[in-house]
Amino acid sequence: MTHDPSSRGSRSRLLQWLGIGPGEDNDESHSHGSATPPPAITAREIWLPAKRRLLGKVADFLIDHDLEVMPWTLEVAYDCVTGAKPKLAQMILERTEAGKLVTLQWLENVLRQEEGDTSDQILAALMSRLEESLEDFSKTTNSARDATSAYGAALQQHVDDLEQVSRAGIVITELAALAKAMIHRTREIEHDLNESEERTKALQKNLDEARRIADEDHLTGLPNRRAFELLLDRETAAARAAGDELNVAFCDIDHFKRINDSHGHAAGDRVLKTVADTLSRISDSRCHVARHGGEEFAVLFRGMSLQKAWERLELAREEIAERRLINRATDMPFGRVTFSGGIADVFAYAARSDALRAADEALYAAKQAGRNQIFIAGETPPPLQDAA
Repeated sequence: MTHDPSSRGSRSRLLQWLGIGPGEDNDESHSHGSATPPPAITAREIWLPAKRRLLGKVADFLIDHDLEVMPWTLEVAYDCVTGAKPKLAQMILERTEAGKLVTLQWLENVLRQEEGDTSDQILAALMSRLEESLEDFSKTTNSARDATSAYGAALQQHVDDLEQVSRAGIVITELAALAKAMIHRTREIEHDLNESEERTKALQKNLDEARRIADEDHLTGLPNRRAFELLLDRETAAARAAGDELNVAFCDIDHFKRINDSHGHAAGDRVLKTVADTLSRISDSRCHVARHGGEEFAVLFRGMSLQKAWERLELAREEIAERRLINRATDMPFGRVTFSGGIADVFAYAARSDALRAADEALYAAKQAGRNQIFIAGETPPPLQDAA
């Protein structure tokens, strides 16, 4: 086996730079007959191989997932290979192991939801703290106002008693004047407390409105993902207590990226609103629709069987599929706009997260089977049944 002299020299320089290399008394140094120390190794020689390995991993990530080289995909690849975003890396690993593709659209949705979750959590925490502060302030204001009112009434009674004393001396007269001044100031404080209470009520009203806005998707007017998750918590507990059935569905507009690319994002937004309006028409006090993110919607059915829930969602799918939408800005037809869906029985799974995953997998199966259809989780897709 041959050795590369240059690599041997680099190793020697590295050891020397670290302070553990051969010194002047080293036999090898004497054998060359030179007392000149080896040249110091540069930082670039140390870190360059590491940088090359890191760039190689980033490139492998993009190639393995067949992703285009863009600034944001490079950032995703870097975060995954360096462990900067372990949650994202785990989601990509799970999707890959499930045999699903890591597409640009999927990554965009995940990153958008991740950003939305973070901002929603911060906003929810701030609003919760503000509401607690308002409640404490309101209680304090009420107590202070009641105490001030009682104190003022008692003080007024003392003043009245003093003024009725016919032989009151100058000291009593001065005390009465001082008491009157205190009554006047007490009433001013009581007035200020009343105004503070009114402002607190107005602030509470504004806070309620801010919470409503925070829970609403600004484009479609539907509840957003955060609101849907809170609703799912509440409906799960209520359905379990009442012994009701509970089903969850995910719906995703087919080829939505193609609509955006062909007609622009403004037209894509109008398609989103059309689908949202159609899904809203099947909702009632037991059926809730939300925009889950991107072109995906979530639907929650309570108090109806899985088959009945599927039939109601199927009616909405047929209504959308039968329409022929036109881009009014260009008079160009959108073509046939459809959506695919997956639905699952929440209580058929040990954990609620398992039910959500099952609905999502049923949606993916519907996409793989040709789109424009709704699959029930755990059941053999219709094409396979017909083939059997």
